[in-house]
Formats: sequence, C-alpha cells, structure tokens
Amino acid sequence: MVLRGVYILLLLSLNCFAFAQYPRFLIEGAAQGTSYQLQYYAPRELIRKAEIDSVLRVIDRSMSLYEPTSLISAFNNPETLSWFEMDEHMTNVVKRSFEVHKRSGGMFDITVKPLVSLWGFGPKRPKQMPERADIDSALQFVGMDRLELRKRKLRKRDGRISIDLNGIAQGYSVDVLAGFMERRGIENYIIELGGEIRTSGHKGGGEPFNVAIERPEGVAASPFILALRDKAVTTSGSYRRAFDFEGKKIHHHINPFDGYPLQNDTASVTVIAETAMDADAYDNVFMALTPEEGIRLADRLKGIEVYIIHRKDGTFKEVFSKGFLKFIKN
Repeated sequence: MVLRGVYILLLLSLNCFAFAQYPRFLIEGAAQGTSYQLQYYAPRELIRKAEIDSVLRVIDRSMSLYEPTSLISAFNNPETLSWFEMDEHMTNVVKRSFEVHKRSGGMFDITVKPLVSLWGFGPKRPKQMPERADIDSALQFVGMDRLELRKRKLRKRDGRISIDLNGIAQGYSVDVLAGFMERRGIENYIIELGGEIRTSGHKGGGEPFNVAIERPEGVAASPFILALRDKAVTTSGSYRRAFDFEGKKIHHHINPFDGYPLQNDTASVTVIAETAMDADAYDNVFMALTPEEGIRLADRLKGIEVYIIHRKDGTFKEVFSKGFLKFIKN
C-alpha cells in the first residue's frame, strides 16, 4: 500500500482536451483513508460518484481493520477458531496473498498484524518501542503456515493469530473499480486510489496514459514518464508511512522473519503489473529484497516489472528489470 502524491504524480490536467470521439468524465472522492480519482471517456455519463463510494464501502465492510464489524475484524477476533466464511472480496485477496507469499519465499505475509500493531502502524500508536521479548512473543503467531485456506473458508491454528490485508487490498480495490467500469461499457479509463493506478485503453488522440515517476531527493536524474496502456503501477518507499521515535525513523515495512522494520538500502520501488493488486503486493516484496534479488525475482515473474532506487556509496543508484524500460516515454 502507498500514499498518494509523494513520488507518483498523475499527469492528468483538468483542462486537457476531451477524447477525440467521446467526452471525458472525472470522478473524485475520498475513501479508505485517502483520495481517489477516476477519469474515463464515454458517449455519456455512465457511472456516478455515489456508485463508486458504494463499491468501496462494500470492500471496507470486508477487509478494513478500522471497521469493527468488518469480516476481517471478525476473523481476527481471538474467539474465532473454526472455519471462517469469507465473502468474494476477502477470498480473492487472501487467495492471492497465499500465491504471492509462496513466490516471494515468505517475505509477503498477511499474518504480520501483531507486529504491525506492536510497531505502531495499526489503529493505535504505541507509547514506547517494543522490546525484543515483545517481538519474539508476537513472532510466535506470524507465518502463513499457521493459516488454512479451503475455497472460501479460512481457519487459523491459534486465536492469537490475526491478519492484515493492507499490503494488497487497496490495489485490489482499484481492480474492483476497473471491473465495475468495464461492466458499464467503459473501455478507456485511468483509476488512482491512494497511489495505486490502473489504466485501460487510451486517452485523447489514442495516446497511452502518462504517469510521471519522481526520483527521491538526491537522485540527479529528472522524473521520467511512463506510457501505460492496460497496465497497473504503484510506487512504495522507505519514506512513506514512517514516523520518528526518539530520533529514530521507523518504517512500516516489517520483516516477517525477524519482526523488525526493514533496515536496508532500498529507497523506493515502482512496480508495473497486469493488475493493481499484484503491483500493490509485490511492491512490499521488492522493498524487502536487495536490488539484485529484486531484479532476479521480477525477471522470473510473468507480467511484473520493477524499477528500484537504492543507496550505495553515499548516493542513489537505479536498476530496472528487463521489461521496465519499454514503458518509459522519455
């Protein structure tokens, strides 16, 4: 999951010309603790803001940790020990989480919620940093081998196990919105929700949609532009969702193996994928790997490309997967 407006900037001028054949429609709003923007081209208005808000509310009722009556909150209840019936949304996300977990060697792990809460990235901010004993205690309930998935049912082996889908659910929300728009007959659109972006078709004149990727401060190169058609993209970085505690910066990416926030040389990653859900999930994985490991993984994965900025010898360096460069416009 990423926050909007820091390193990814949509090149969507509000006074740009309409699509050559159809007018341009724009819907903006707030949801899931962030903002969203949908832009599409159609002969007439085909969707309304209220419908988009309704779709996102349904997803929140499924997977929001901030909704005490959501399905995920019910599953995380310590008294929930039997097979738990999920809805379609939660099933899709949990199933994909198991797949990414396997492909990432366990680095992507939805059972990190006890650690996320311990380090202050849940609904409550801690008054002090956790001790090693606290981390070891939480690690007893981390690991997706402690979960069992059977079609639309999920079971945990201990009541103290809990899950956090925030590393993948916002990207999934974008994909759900994309499906909603396509069912209404919309072929050309761009969706952005909290920095998760998905495109389909093209904008005015038949050109692909442009997304500008900014480098972190200290990178000499100027921003470059991605030309995207039928792709999703997201950027994640160690600068996001971090807070200072007693002079130390604490980052929200948690290593599920040792229980500590990541402390490596990766500054940011930009992931291009077929779906926003995959882009969202894998940006967490690439943040945890060395640049060399990240590039090797991306080159093995079908439909995944990555651009990694990392620190080396006091400066920033950049590496790209084999297929990433073809999306750069300039």
